[in-house]
Amino acid sequence: MKRLAEAFRSAKKDRRAAFIPYITAGDPALETTVELVRGLARAGADVIELGVPFSDPIADGPTNQRAAERALASGTTLNGVLAAVEIIRRDLEIPIVLFTYANPVVRYGVENFAEDASAAGIDGVLFTDVPAEEMAPFEQQLSANELDLIMLVTPTSGRRRMKAAARFGGGFLYLVSTTGVTGARQDLDAELAANVRTAHKASKMPVAVGFGISTPEQVARVAGLADGVVVGSAIVSRIGALGRCDELVGEIEAFASDLSKACKK
Repeated sequence: MKRLAEAFRSAKKDRRAAFIPYITAGDPALETTVELVRGLARAGADVIELGVPFSDPIADGPTNQRAAERALASGTTLNGVLAAVEIIRRDLEIPIVLFTYANPVVRYGVENFAEDASAAGIDGVLFTDVPAEEMAPFEQQLSANELDLIMLVTPTSGRRRMKAAARFGGGFLYLVSTTGVTGARQDLDAELAANVRTAHKASKMPVAVGFGISTPEQVARVAGLADGVVVGSAIVSRIGALGRCDELVGEIEAFASDLSKACKK
């Protein structure tokens, strides 16, 4: 069984939603990213999302944009991200999904990327800016290398488009909690429950909800609806505030632990 499928199966057996923290690779440095992933695993993460920094992150809000800028300033490249994953794989089997824009992958070469990502130990890839109609070339190479293509759907997608996305995708279906860019929000979308039901009807895969989830209370609410909960900006903002201090990994681990505990159904 693939690692992603096993992670969701295990979470369901434990009567909880899978906890999926997101961090930007290379923020503040790739060496720190390796330690942060280890800390997140200790905190109870089921899946890790690693953002590949890009100079024009149109799907991201200010928090993740600044994280990408810091990562790029520290010299982070896609090659470097894959090398960091290889180091993580020396002692961790936690599923890792790359959250990336198409440009870095196209520049790397889609076929070469799929081969190298699989060899490094990546489990899935989510493209933030590739519509389902243009996904075939990416899906073919990922599938050939046993990588899951994680499809992103929004509250405005509707059941028909969600079904189309699910046909391409694997691992899980990523439902954006609300329209707009990434970033912490005070309130969740009032239609979230209905949107999750639509996604479940459109796909047999687990449904994970992300964008705008930032507190244990919000995590608990989403965990009662979906199979997985993604928390990104709330973690990334703390990384940005703490920087390269000695307490960084411990502080992020403690915060993530509170979020993980809230995933219990």
